[in-house]
Amino acid sequence: MSFVRRTYTRRTILQRAARLGAGLALTSCPGARWLGAAPTLLPASGSRPQLPSGVQSGDIRDGRAIVWSRTDRPAEMLVEWSTSPDLRRATRAGGPRALQESGFTARLDLEDLPAGEEISYRVQFRSLLDAGTLSEPVEGRFRTPPARRRNVRFAFSGDEVGQGWGINPEWGGLRLYETMRSATPDFFIHSGDQIYADVPLQEEVRLDTGARWRNLVTPAKAKVAETLDEFRGNFAYNLMDEHKRRFLSQVPVLVQWDDHEVKNNWFPGQRIGGDPRYRVADASLLAERARQAMFEFNPFRLDGKSATRIYRSFAYGPSLEVFLLDERSYRGPNGPNRERKAGDASAFLGRPQLEWLKQALLRSRATWKVIASDMPLSLVVPDLNPYVPTGWYEAWANGDSGEPLGRELEIAELLGFVQRHEIHNLVWVTADVHYACAIHYHPDRARFAPFPPFWEFVAGPIHAGTFGPNKLDATFGPKVHFQSVPPGMPPNRPPSEGLQFFGLGEIDGATEVLTVSLRDLSGRVLFSVDLDPA
Repeated sequence: MSFVRRTYTRRTILQRAARLGAGLALTSCPGARWLGAAPTLLPASGSRPQLPSGVQSGDIRDGRAIVWSRTDRPAEMLVEWSTSPDLRRATRAGGPRALQESGFTARLDLEDLPAGEEISYRVQFRSLLDAGTLSEPVEGRFRTPPARRRNVRFAFSGDEVGQGWGINPEWGGLRLYETMRSATPDFFIHSGDQIYADVPLQEEVRLDTGARWRNLVTPAKAKVAETLDEFRGNFAYNLMDEHKRRFLSQVPVLVQWDDHEVKNNWFPGQRIGGDPRYRVADASLLAERARQAMFEFNPFRLDGKSATRIYRSFAYGPSLEVFLLDERSYRGPNGPNRERKAGDASAFLGRPQLEWLKQALLRSRATWKVIASDMPLSLVVPDLNPYVPTGWYEAWANGDSGEPLGRELEIAELLGFVQRHEIHNLVWVTADVHYACAIHYHPDRARFAPFPPFWEFVAGPIHAGTFGPNKLDATFGPKVHFQSVPPGMPPNRPPSEGLQFFGLGEIDGATEVLTVSLRDLSGRVLFSVDLDPA
């Protein structure tokens, strides 16, 4: 596939943003000026604060939820919420101040929310530059976890604006978000690669058909992200899409990260060599800037004991608990992945996170325990960076199909713990490989046993190049029941081919049967299975 580069101008960016309805408020904010790579606006005196990225809710738990938004200047966040859609008898809360130090983002942790209710909320910002000047209100809604069993529906996917496929207003933007919104999930698990900080966009890409894909491009997306403002600009870019903003205003999100929030296949301590695009050579330094931007631009509830912690769990009523993993921050270096003993070199979750997961699963009283892993268990993902040796691996599997080795030792330890403590009804969801598949694991097929049989569901991309299918490592007895792409498919298929996928989990409140389906861009069900609770 060939790429065509064009020179873009400030006028081009503004025209395309206006056509998209991106809400950057560049044209409605007289005197605003563009600040290089950062998505920051300097407002004219007397103008109203703008909310260019809409509103979000997330990190929902019993009686609590985070409400998030972003403005374009120093301002105080104001939130009203009610169980009435018209916000009658609303509870009012003064939020934090949105300042340049946080990229003008702000979040408020709402408390004492009623269980199992539809909550409507409204966000405004009061300018700190012009006292009393209020923004237009922006509204959203979410549903709180139930106190009793009821039907629960959740969506999952990942991989967004990758491989050079950005927001194309002519094609319709990030259309899978509208498809997922139409499925009316109670919440959404974003399984990582929220941004592609390491993949700059070009204004035009020539398709195999000869047609041209036209990207909306901002300065932050014209180079790899290295500074904090450039990482912020990547998150702000995706929020320019109207489908994503509408989705986030109606569906709470649970967010984890993978590699492209920082750089392809990064690991802590990695030195970036052989890539002339980077002036910052330390992946760990880039990761801290990326982590800060991710926390700033998502409705993320920060851990009071560890301000950098990403892994956490959320109970959504008596039927479901979600365990979000972090498979980046604590892993050992990528390599052959064949160590015979657990240690720093074979770490993937790392000892503290692995122990947390075991104890959290043991304590959980939820019927279904969904483990959100940002990388698949048995699909072989080689590290194909051009500056690393052949035979290095990026995910859990090492392509050996024998006894557990390397990072697989952590999976073996976890499955052994689950077996000994009779923990039932585990389901894994993930993304990363840019196609959808359903995999069943059984000890009768495995090189390691015993453990309770379980399913893993892979979904994605949301809006990125489509790849696959990957080879399978047989260590834990996987069997592929469905995959959404054929063997031998040419790589990096554009979103315009419709090969974008998400998963939907639905728990019946009466029987607690979990139905998991894999769906395409149109919402069509490609695969579905009913799972009976133990």
